[in-house]
Amino acid sequence: MVRIWGEITPEVENIILRDFHANQPYEKLLTDITEFALSNGKLYLSAMIDCFDGMVVGWTIGTRPNADLVNTMLDQVIADLPEGCHPIVHSDRGCHYRWPGWIERMNGAGLIRSMSKKGCSPDNAACEGFFGRLKNEMFYGRSWTGVSLDDFSREIDRYINWYNHKRIKLSLGGMSPIEYRHHLGFAA
Repeated sequence: MVRIWGEITPEVENIILRDFHANQPYEKLLTDITEFALSNGKLYLSAMIDCFDGMVVGWTIGTRPNADLVNTMLDQVIADLPEGCHPIVHSDRGCHYRWPGWIERMNGAGLIRSMSKKGCSPDNAACEGFFGRLKNEMFYGRSWTGVSLDDFSREIDRYINWYNHKRIKLSLGGMSPIEYRHHLGFAA
């Protein structure tokens, strides 16, 4: 047992071990939260990335990095999973992924938990990489002064939809994640 911020939870094994390769969709999923600091407040993005092709398979945006943010995202992903699919879901050791609501949802859907070593961001590098690309391509270098949190939230949604449907990746043969899945005969 590991004691974290007054909470006692069993330690979870790091199954991924920085092997971010997957042979099919929904085999290995990575999740984390990132923050956007704007002049009028902060927004948080909770996202789940598929190791197969980098597709963002679920996301929520909110003003607090809390259990509701991650649990809502996880509920969305679970609802969209193909029947009989029980992927590994890898996260950092944040309290969001140790709270009873998260654990109950994971267990109820038959998902396999995996967690990074404490304070080791390279253990979730593929998810961190998506956040870096998102911020470099749509956030940094632009003035967001005067943009409401609701409008910025819509911009993040637009980016993620563009990323999944249109943004090409050389590793996918110059296709977007959705195009790549269609090309291989997988449902998106």
